[in-house]
Amino acid sequence: MGRSARTARRVRGAKAARRAGRGRSARLGDTAIAAVTVVALGSAVWLLGGSGTHAPPQPAAAEGRPDPAGERLSAPALAPSPPLRIRIPAIRVNAPLTGLALTPSGSLDAPPPGQKNLAGWYEAGTTPGERGTAIVAGHVDNTEGPAVFYNLGALKRDARVEVDRRDGTVAVFTVDAVEVYPARGFPDDKVYGAAPRPELRVITCGGGYSKATGYQGNVVVFAHLTGSR
Repeated sequence: MGRSARTARRVRGAKAARRAGRGRSARLGDTAIAAVTVVALGSAVWLLGGSGTHAPPQPAAAEGRPDPAGERLSAPALAPSPPLRIRIPAIRVNAPLTGLALTPSGSLDAPPPGQKNLAGWYEAGTTPGERGTAIVAGHVDNTEGPAVFYNLGALKRDARVEVDRRDGTVAVFTVDAVEVYPARGFPDDKVYGAAPRPELRVITCGGGYSKATGYQGNVVVFAHLTGSR
């Protein structure tokens, strides 16, 4: 996201996009919602462009690893409630969240690039804290410089991510891994797939950068719910 922002690939037709858009109102089961999310978002839909003026930090190698088997204890799932704000103290993120939908072409819309301290969440999918995989994304930079998730690649395993929710609760997540993937070969199922417990993905652009293509991949943070208040 930023000066050379672009959507990545189109999803598998408008029919898939319309089906995904009905996910929240229909209140599908968690597994179904996650499955629809994978189809709707497609490969590396979060491929975000940017100015690339000052290279953001990137994980040199996988920082920890995703924990799909639930090896680390998870807190009980929360009832669905839209998120309002995300905080990541280790990298000084404290930003409001806006709902993101699919564009007519079937790709995910993005937060307004001019609002550099704004992140978004995929509102047709799982809300952060409920069982399943919730998705949050934001710009790494814009024409003015670093944006909300500029330092996401510097995050470490066991860092804390907090999400304020409309019902007054705060969902507290613990980071399991921080990884960077190229746009081609983006692991859809690993990132967007169904989860048996409350999980969170925080995504921004990353990897190599060129003026011709923008950022060539994505930084992805994997986290799971470990508390609430």
